[in-house]
Amino acid sequence: MTLITTLVQKACDVIVSSGVSVEGFYTQEVREGRRRVGFDVVTVTGQRGNLSRVREKSVASHGGREYTVGQYVVDVPSFENLALPLFRNLDSSCSSNHQVFIIDEVGKMELFSQAFIRSVRQALDSPVFSVLGTIPLPSGKPLGFVEEIRTRTDVTVFTVSKENRDVILPEVVSALKDCLKQSAK
Repeated sequence: MTLITTLVQKACDVIVSSGVSVEGFYTQEVREGRRRVGFDVVTVTGQRGNLSRVREKSVASHGGREYTVGQYVVDVPSFENLALPLFRNLDSSCSSNHQVFIIDEVGKMELFSQAFIRSVRQALDSPVFSVLGTIPLPSGKPLGFVEEIRTRTDVTVFTVSKENRDVILPEVVSALKDCLKQSAK
């Protein structure tokens, strides 16, 4: 598991223990032995689906549009089938103004889904819940939607590193609790 995903999960645990409802998903590496072979999307309730897998050299494309990031073939339908219903269920599952939605992550693979981009925008614009999301550090060609998120005035960005990952958790949780207080007003 990446250090960012671990941090998100720890923040979730703290928020849930304070009585706040949490929904959403995180991205998890899939390994065969020591070799990373892909990524799965895992909901906070434990449902799992493919996000991407390493393309086997002997396997040809199915003839449809194939989305790739490096050596990984992105399974957009699988991702959408698991992630998009979580967004649709948000309004109906909100029994109070205290809900956090986890989006780990908004990255190159996920951005092949236009429906996901629309859903993330709606989530960020919602006054009903707060979003704890992850975006990649800028490198190479900027990802337009990621930069849109990064520059929003209602978004707080934390840079997580191996050096600060253990000490930044209280800061992230505090910022999230402040957001929850704002949405409760």
